[in-house]
Amino acid sequence: MKRLKWPSWMPVDPYILLLLGTVGLAALFPASGGAADVASGASTAAIAFLFFLYGARLSTREAMDGLKHWRLHGTVLICTFVVFPLLGLAARGLEPVFLTHDLYTGLLFLTLVPSTIQSSIAFTSMARGNVPAAICAGSFSSLAGIVITPLLAAVLLGNSGGGFSTDSVVRIVLQLLVPFMAGQLLRPWIGAFITRHKKVLGLVDRGSILLVVYTAFSEGMVQGIWSQVSVGRLAGLLVVEALLLGVMLLLTWYGAKALRFGREDRIAIQFAGSKKSLASGLPMAGVLFGAHASLAVLPLMLFHQMQLMVCAVIAKRRARDPEVSGRPGPDEPSGTGGATGAGGTAGGTGRASGSARSFGSPLSPVATGR
Repeated sequence: MKRLKWPSWMPVDPYILLLLGTVGLAALFPASGGAADVASGASTAAIAFLFFLYGARLSTREAMDGLKHWRLHGTVLICTFVVFPLLGLAARGLEPVFLTHDLYTGLLFLTLVPSTIQSSIAFTSMARGNVPAAICAGSFSSLAGIVITPLLAAVLLGNSGGGFSTDSVVRIVLQLLVPFMAGQLLRPWIGAFITRHKKVLGLVDRGSILLVVYTAFSEGMVQGIWSQVSVGRLAGLLVVEALLLGVMLLLTWYGAKALRFGREDRIAIQFAGSKKSLASGLPMAGVLFGAHASLAVLPLMLFHQMQLMVCAVIAKRRARDPEVSGRPGPDEPSGTGGATGAGGTAGGTGRASGSARSFGSPLSPVATGR
């Protein structure tokens, strides 16, 4: 029996449809009273479990092997945690004409979130770039984001994040860092199990994210914060996010060229350095914003879908570049890859294809968010 696949012509990620459906469910049937307490407790447990899985999945050996490519990974980290936040701060001038205070806070939080893993790998593979570099860059960004994102939020968001106190720091450590470290420590014993059941666990962690979204938007409905958002404001947010994505795509591509990276490394830098992780950002927003998380994650949800659609087009165009014409595609047999240029890694394309096939289409649920 053939497995049903999402139509390749459909531009919307199916997981985004599930997220939107969850938002609709929260709007029609928000959890309140005792049900809200149950949903909040389940959401807290789901966030901890998500970061436990992230820790258990990250191969320490792969991470250490990737350290030798420090120029590439450093470039991605600077794009993710320096350039993006600076652009977010520059957008403050758009408040309150284009964006409300809450929408701007969500936009600024979006710029602080780590990069993706799966979708960066899938797009890099499609464009015939350096997939091993994309794997390490995404992993480093997610790992660094567990610490850097809350710290940047504390400094840049201030009281907009619901108030950053000692209690907030304790909750961040307990809900994010402790489960992640526990997953890393237990990886030698559970790593093989996770590899064998990665599809099932993938459904579990995506289901956990849906629970986090339902809880956050239910709280927003109960408090009536959605009455503050108009269609015009949402349209303004989309325009601002389109400009933000366009600027980052240009900076990562031409900036990497100015730094004398080879083509395959530039592709990895562009896709890993211009995207933001929905899977990491939603749970973090639940911890950092509490009852105000619904509006805080709206810009991230919209940006995530936008980046998937735009990067899918770019990846297909990169695959047709004249300089790679005649090379085997990412799913075809290939020989050993050559050097990728100054500061790059050797053998990017040749080793990339086998690593990337397991991550599926960039518009598939597997590639969503991370």
